[in-house]
Amino acid sequence: MNMKGKLPRILHGGGILSERTRIQCIVKSTFSETRLVPSLNDLLIANPSPAAVSRFRMGWLNPVPEPDVGLGSMSDPQLLPRSQYGTVTRFGGKLYDISNSLNVWSSGMWLSTATGSSAAMAAAGGKPMDLSSKGLQYLIREHMIENAPNKDEVKNLDNGILEKNEMLHLRWNSQKGRVFIDGSHLAHTLELGDEVLINSDAPPLALFTHDD
Repeated sequence: MNMKGKLPRILHGGGILSERTRIQCIVKSTFSETRLVPSLNDLLIANPSPAAVSRFRMGWLNPVPEPDVGLGSMSDPQLLPRSQYGTVTRFGGKLYDISNSLNVWSSGMWLSTATGSSAAMAAAGGKPMDLSSKGLQYLIREHMIENAPNKDEVKNLDNGILEKNEMLHLRWNSQKGRVFIDGSHLAHTLELGDEVLINSDAPPLALFTHDD
């Protein structure tokens, strides 16, 4: 890019200011909840060893109203909200139901923004996205589904779009795991039982694009 020629134009009111979606990822462990650095391009969630299987349960989060009960009644299991699996989860103190869950044995999962969809995501078999898209794309790597009774149905969930208002949930079922943020230089460790929330609610990146 010709910075010498473009920068004066921007400083004098030229150029087009646009926004690029970034990935928000929150990891909940036993005693902590960590909001990771927003990702502009992609996340790779996988076992740190490329020879190991990445086991996790994938589903979608739906907000659940807080139960309207009196003080001291929260110990009554009949008054607590339930999901179709008999449990709910919390992120940021808010209740969520987990729907359409799927147990996954694979080499991990790619997640990308529209900006990053033409890089590792496309090389792994994903689809390039329009740069103006607010959604995120996910792709399960080398999904082991040979013996699944509903093989075709499960395979259709390997690659999809997480729309603007949707939230993806992972429950990590391997002993070790990592969330790699925009490459290998920045990573967060996962342990057995950690929960991960992924959506596109991170502050977008504002940048100037060409106006010709």
